[in-house]
Amino acid sequence: MANALEPAERGRILAAHPKLTFTQGPYQYTVTREASKSIYRVTDGKEEFAVPIGWAFGQGAAGQTYLFERNGAWYESRVSYYKDIDNLDLTVGARPDMPRSLEEAVGRQMSKKGAAECFHCHSTGALNGGVLQTTALTPGVQCARCHERAEEHAASFAAKGAPVMPPSFKKATSEDMSDHCGQCHRTWATIASNGPYNITNVRFQPYRLANSKCYDTADTRLRCTVCHDPHNEAEQPAAFYDARCGSCHAANGGKAGAKLCKLAKAGCSGCHMPKIFIPGTHNAFTDHWIRISRKGQKPPV
Repeated sequence: MANALEPAERGRILAAHPKLTFTQGPYQYTVTREASKSIYRVTDGKEEFAVPIGWAFGQGAAGQTYLFERNGAWYESRVSYYKDIDNLDLTVGARPDMPRSLEEAVGRQMSKKGAAECFHCHSTGALNGGVLQTTALTPGVQCARCHERAEEHAASFAAKGAPVMPPSFKKATSEDMSDHCGQCHRTWATIASNGPYNITNVRFQPYRLANSKCYDTADTRLRCTVCHDPHNEAEQPAAFYDARCGSCHAANGGKAGAKLCKLAKAGCSGCHMPKIFIPGTHNAFTDHWIRISRKGQKPPV
């Protein structure tokens, strides 16, 4: 999370790839490294658009998308880097049909609200009074992005005075954490109101988790942070997740009414939270809609 946003000049993926390419019909896309800058180019064979990339969004575990500034507005590049192919392809959400002009091929102009939301979720201190301030932000999700009074906490230790402690999440319910993490990962209410109403919403974990039959808004055993420590890598060994499942699904000491699996005693998440490949993303996402998943059965949406 600390690497969720990088200025293009310090972008590790961009620096490691002197030239990235993609072609769609007459439109050719390149991202080239020139000194400390990465230049985004689009040409239709007659005219060319070129601009320095401003920011790289995403640490690259699956992919990375680029934003550039043009005429006082932020634009999302129409192509993104994907680790699976180690090159460029259409950005998730970009229209797959052929652009009607070079202007359209360049990318999507973002609204002020949309740009603010992107920077707010991928950085710390991006908004000042609700207004986007890219010159003042700290790239990536730092302590102060999630913890209130984090800066006062750090300052109190530096001053060797009475420690100022941020509010604790230890007593937060599943719903509390879902709402907190859902500020960026999308809450159930956000998806229910605005969509997407198809399998692409598998990317939004709080929504999918809340649809699970076993989800309990008050039970702390289904909090986001039970399985995912936001300060460390998200992926853990299967046994780690099995232990979390076993806190409810156990013969002794489990949750009342929680059934025991008749087929296996390990690998719970692999069966009950299957990975789903989303076309166009070059990535399979773990489905947080906990359920009995049968072979050949379409996942719920």
